[in-house]
Amino acid sequence: MSDKGIIFSAPMVRALLDGRKTQTRRLIKPKAWNAEGDKVNIAIAPTARFTQGSDGRHYFAFDHPRGGPLTAYVSPYAPGDRLYVREAWRPHYLGDGVWDLDVTYAADGLRRTIKDGEFGEDDWTWPKAADRGNVPSIHMPRWASRMFLNVTEVRVQRLQDISEADARAEGLGDQELDGMEARGWFRDLWDFLHTAEGERWEDNPWIVAVSFDVHHGNIDAERAA
Repeated sequence: MSDKGIIFSAPMVRALLDGRKTQTRRLIKPKAWNAEGDKVNIAIAPTARFTQGSDGRHYFAFDHPRGGPLTAYVSPYAPGDRLYVREAWRPHYLGDGVWDLDVTYAADGLRRTIKDGEFGEDDWTWPKAADRGNVPSIHMPRWASRMFLNVTEVRVQRLQDISEADARAEGLGDQELDGMEARGWFRDLWDFLHTAEGERWEDNPWIVAVSFDVHHGNIDAERAA
């Protein structure tokens, strides 16, 4: 079991807040080692075989184009992991001599105060982007996160293997589809976010599907309690 951050866009953050999102799918971008021991990026072969280790994480094996079997680690997620949600945000300076900090979350405009003692041990400096507006989610420190996810299941599959129920769990909920199937909604969402060759819906890439329970509040606040 481990703790790590996971990035979500504003619409997906709102889906998490509303209880509509309990799954996420992430591209698998494997790294393997060449004969010199250097890490290299290698595409997963269509005939790749996946196994799940005793640690709950997934591994895969494939053939190197120049011969010789290779194995590489696939999934950074496993059941029992805790993922703190990283989203676009903005810190607010409260004045000289005040060590507390206000944070506004871009997804819904919520503003809350974080006390000085809640900053944890993150090595953090004031982001320059905060002087102009929102700070990108990748720069959200752990102590500023307001939600975390408990991973309950991890599956390795092709993108188009997603079911109607899985597509709804990606954040669709009960909103009107205007006759479109949930898989069609997810296909359009995926292609909006992934435009590179090999990553699109039509390319049917390998992905890791992560199911989780959503917990509201900071990940370290729960542990302290």
